[in-house]
Amino acid sequence: MALNPKELLFDGENGRDEFNRAGVAEQVIRLLRSDIDISPMVIDGDWGTGKTEFCHKLINKFRSAHDNYQILYVDAFQADHANDPLMTILAAVASLIPEGEKKQGFIEKAIPVARYGFKTVLKAGVSHLLRENAEDIADGLEEQLQEAANKAIDASVAAVLKDHEKASQNLRALQDTLAELAKDRPVVIFIDELDRCRPDFSVHMLEVIKHTFDVENVRFVLVTNTRQLRASINHSYGPTVDAQRYLDKFLKFSIKLPTEVYGRSGYNERRLLASVEHFTNLTSVSTAISGTELANTDWGTFGFVSQLIRENNLSLREVETFTRHLEIYQSLSQRLNGNVIWGYQLLSIVGTLVFALRSDIYDQVQGNSTNAEDIAKLFGIETLPDYQEFQSCGEHVIGFGVMLAQRSAIKAEKFIPVDETTKECWRTDFQRYFKPQQVPGDVWEPVKDVFTVLSLSGQRR
Repeated sequence: MALNPKELLFDGENGRDEFNRAGVAEQVIRLLRSDIDISPMVIDGDWGTGKTEFCHKLINKFRSAHDNYQILYVDAFQADHANDPLMTILAAVASLIPEGEKKQGFIEKAIPVARYGFKTVLKAGVSHLLRENAEDIADGLEEQLQEAANKAIDASVAAVLKDHEKASQNLRALQDTLAELAKDRPVVIFIDELDRCRPDFSVHMLEVIKHTFDVENVRFVLVTNTRQLRASINHSYGPTVDAQRYLDKFLKFSIKLPTEVYGRSGYNERRLLASVEHFTNLTSVSTAISGTELANTDWGTFGFVSQLIRENNLSLREVETFTRHLEIYQSLSQRLNGNVIWGYQLLSIVGTLVFALRSDIYDQVQGNSTNAEDIAKLFGIETLPDYQEFQSCGEHVIGFGVMLAQRSAIKAEKFIPVDETTKECWRTDFQRYFKPQQVPGDVWEPVKDVFTVLSLSGQRR
């Protein structure tokens, strides 16, 4: 059962820090408590890298160590449907204030500011509708309705100008109230999942934070994928806009979640991708595959999988998907057991990866149209490696990748050596993954068998 966000900890009863991020959290907290102007700051990470879990752990660590801070968590994606970032943040801030006169006073100051933005959008929308409708009316009424539309637009513009003057006064009053609220107990607001929101909502959120909440002792932390934010900016303002320069106007400081951790033993006696460490942790607690060589960091099977994870740059979420499919495959077939010929185990692993995450290659395999270049990239190979160098590095993923590339339907010749001696060396190397006389005639058939098992239908899709 998933933990409640309040129970996500780096240490303690439910704590875990498998990605060595507690130190990062401590430094973030230190900066947020400093006098340095870092707000809004960004905790950047690609999709599936564990940003939300890190955010909750960071918040819980912050709260437990510094109870004089008022900390808020806002899930921007959940608020996306409301289409009003200003109201989203104001409602979150209002939740900090106990029921009574102070809360009522805050709401009274917030309403005019929120209403101004709403009225501006509404008037623009009404005017647009009036113009559109006028074009569809019979000729006899068109001029009169067009004149009415123009008058409505003029009235809207005049009202907006008048409201703007009041809005400036109301905004200052709201900001003064926020400053008073944060005077003795600073407010830190974490905005999560902004990269999953509609582009216009994401951009509007940035603008609201800058123009409305630039208040002393009120700080913002955006937990997001800045690459996606840049895409949202270009979607809203056009591809010619320098999205990074636009972001730089709003964001003061950015850190990127580390994607590497220090391992502990076996294959992990080096710097590892966090995704590889995640795979290690998932397999160690899995009842389905904890007893296989997948869960033993000292075995070549684990090294093979970890290298596939590296070469395909799998995110933490993709590792979870991959591992889940391995669990399902093993539960249904038992073909990852130690008594299965190693080459067939590796083919099963490749098939599971393709089924779970690479629909493009899945279609190639099913259609008997595998492209050697695409297959090779799955194993981190661009061209045929030098055989002697391959032997010295001992990477099974390279040998297996070459084997499958050479047996692809398209462009296989790119990975087949010209001289017969080297060709025989590669052929002999392939055979060592299988017992004598048990090399599959068609290496793609065992991969298709994996698809059959995982599709649950008993028939290939």
